[in-house]
Amino acid sequence: MNKERKLIIAGNWKMNKTAAEALDLVRGLKLELANVKEVDIVVCPPFTALGAVSRDILDSNIRLGAQNMSENNVGAFTGEIAAGMLKEFSVRYVILGHSERRQYQKESDALISKKAQAVHAASLKPIVCVGETLAEREGGQTEKVLETQLRGSLAGLSKDQMVETIVAYEPVWAIGTGKTASTGQAELAHAFIRGVLAKMFDETIARRVRIQYGGSVKPSNARELMSQPDVDGALVGGASLEVRSFADIIRNSI
Repeated sequence: MNKERKLIIAGNWKMNKTAAEALDLVRGLKLELANVKEVDIVVCPPFTALGAVSRDILDSNIRLGAQNMSENNVGAFTGEIAAGMLKEFSVRYVILGHSERRQYQKESDALISKKAQAVHAASLKPIVCVGETLAEREGGQTEKVLETQLRGSLAGLSKDQMVETIVAYEPVWAIGTGKTASTGQAELAHAFIRGVLAKMFDETIARRVRIQYGGSVKPSNARELMSQPDVDGALVGGASLEVRSFADIIRNSI
């Protein structure tokens, strides 16, 4: 599949996998995906497994991501993780503003913006998540919600930083529910996001930014989703917890 932008497929393991279980999973992925060069492959284990996974994927084509990061570099912030701590484990990507954190930790667009700037200051790459709830979609608010989240969460980033930022569109109503946005719905949302980026930055920057789809991505729907012109990869939840399903999503995307 020839794409203008290189696909990036990341597995968000959420609060799953001990260090030992994480090693089993990543070793299986290394065997299955050793020859894949057409896709940037990222795994995002829980913090406790970063060290073990980091050492094991050192010479592989799999890159390491974290599920969150503090906007602060050091200090009295109990339970938080700083950029320097992630860099010790060769983390390259950081998921920010996932809908679960927006919902359960009450993370705001303003906070996500601060985190995105901190991620870039550490020479890491943020995966910034945006998406509407079912009520917002049914109320015709999808575009308004997306534009508000994008403008708030990406505020303060330079053009150069935006090019190194991944946006993940994850309709909240499709996360862990088994529901998936139709390819048409996904493409419309991705194209709209790219249009907002063009207004915020410029057309050239918008064309270079990679936009992932997240929301019940499976091997059976990966090919059709990834074939859409504005869909540049996937942020995969449950299906990234098994070697075969995650590997098949990646293979089916090429």
